[in-house]
Amino acid sequence: MEANTRSTGRLPAAFLTPGSSSFMDFLSEHQPEMLPGNRQLPPMQGVIEAPHGTTIVAVTFPGGVVLAGDRRATMGNVIAQRDIEKVFPADEYSAVGIAGTAGLAVEMVKLFQLELEHFEKVEGAQLSLEGKANRLSTMIRSNLGMAMQGLAVVPLFAGYDVDRGRGRIFSYDVTGGRSEEHHFAATGSGSVFARGAMKKFFHDGLSEAEATMLVVQALYDAADDDSATGGPDVARRIYPIVTVITEDGFRRLNDDESSEIARSILERRLEQPDGPRAALL
Repeated sequence: MEANTRSTGRLPAAFLTPGSSSFMDFLSEHQPEMLPGNRQLPPMQGVIEAPHGTTIVAVTFPGGVVLAGDRRATMGNVIAQRDIEKVFPADEYSAVGIAGTAGLAVEMVKLFQLELEHFEKVEGAQLSLEGKANRLSTMIRSNLGMAMQGLAVVPLFAGYDVDRGRGRIFSYDVTGGRSEEHHFAATGSGSVFARGAMKKFFHDGLSEAEATMLVVQALYDAADDDSATGGPDVARRIYPIVTVITEDGFRRLNDDESSEIARSILERRLEQPDGPRAALL
């Protein structure tokens, strides 16, 4: 297909033939080997060592949703990367946070971005947030074979539902099973500790600033108890990735904003290492 394109200077007929609005269906028909789940792995020689990313957290507030992730990737007991990016925009009103096998997860996110862009170009309209969540579920399910061999991808999907006028969060399992989470959610090895922290800090009527503070607090607590989760690294100026999605669209906090939140939390933790405590009744 590529050689023919170079020789004639024209797109192959496959690109000019009307078909499905799904980019995955297009690849399945014309170049199925390019789909991550269709690739052949070498014979198993014990456990496959590959960088894994954790932890991802999300919380809703009246104006939208916040999705955030730490920056550490591990390979066994080794820190494979200290500044990996795990949160990506899916389109203008949604984002994906990845946990699991880092390489496959990033590739799946890129394919998901193409899927949404392809649908919009073919149909002339955006998928609903529910439709986007379903498309991602299908993509995760197609990776089940690799997941059974230890190369699992378990993302967290969040976005602003323009039809309902609020932020929503969706979590998944390795089989593609989808669940809508209410108020907050976490995935990855540090998710148990992050969820506990969010239970402690969450309340109705959070402001955007309080929501961003909450997710970084949760990641800090996760890093405190989970060695695979990285906390704020002041020496290297590596801070969690924090994104906000509202009716105005997707926005990622810049380094100055993220560092200010992280430093504020670090200062408070010098006085209370285990975090704020509930008031005694």
